[in-house]
Amino acid sequence: MTESQILQLAAIFIVVAMLYSSVGHAGASGYLAAMALVEVAPEAMRPTALTLNIVVAAFTTLRFHHARYFDVKVVTPFLLGSMPLAFVGGAIKLPSHIYQALVGVVLLCSAAYLAWRAFSNTDKGAEVPVAVPLWVSPFVGAAIGLLSGLTGTGGGIFLSPVILLMGWAGPKATAGISAPFIMANSIAGLAGGLIHGSFSFATIPYAATPLIAAAMLGALIGTWLGIYKLSNRWLIATLALVMTIAAAKLIGLTF
Repeated sequence: MTESQILQLAAIFIVVAMLYSSVGHAGASGYLAAMALVEVAPEAMRPTALTLNIVVAAFTTLRFHHARYFDVKVVTPFLLGSMPLAFVGGAIKLPSHIYQALVGVVLLCSAAYLAWRAFSNTDKGAEVPVAVPLWVSPFVGAAIGLLSGLTGTGGGIFLSPVILLMGWAGPKATAGISAPFIMANSIAGLAGGLIHGSFSFATIPYAATPLIAAAMLGALIGTWLGIYKLSNRWLIATLALVMTIAAAKLIGLTF
């Protein structure tokens, strides 16, 4: 990875982490989009995104927990279903063209969610009481966990819209559920990949340290915005556009 690529990614990762952490996410799909745009090797994308996810999601969890938007009794059933499947997904080494196509589809879904979040009134409504049906949570978690392990995402980009659309929680409580969900699934996915050899730390670019620092700076700003201020819909919409372009590029490479 060249110095120019590192600088580009660091600048993008600050914005990605800021936007994602403001809604309780860690930014994996955004990191993947950025790495696709600067042509990072596919074998380095998944472990790098998972590593960044763990760091940012841990910080985001602490911030939302301190603000009293985290309830372990609500998160645990999701994790019971998701973590084993995230481990399995992380252990599967997909051919590069299949991985690129799968990540491209994930990015398109993520872009659609971000566009909806940017232009809906979701973030403007009052918080509603958390009412997640516990018997459904493990099944929802399992489906999302497998996909998160396969693609190198934490699954929050899928969990959040489910919770919000089903009316199970308000925006801030949803963020408080998503952050630990992402952290746990990212740990499981990374562990699965490392133990079963689908990737190794050697595939993570040497630039990981400055990129982690950039993501943490973005998370510091984003969690403050998410807890105390309104989200910036136009920045989120712009990120959705960038992710759509990256998805098109990835999917195009497979045909």
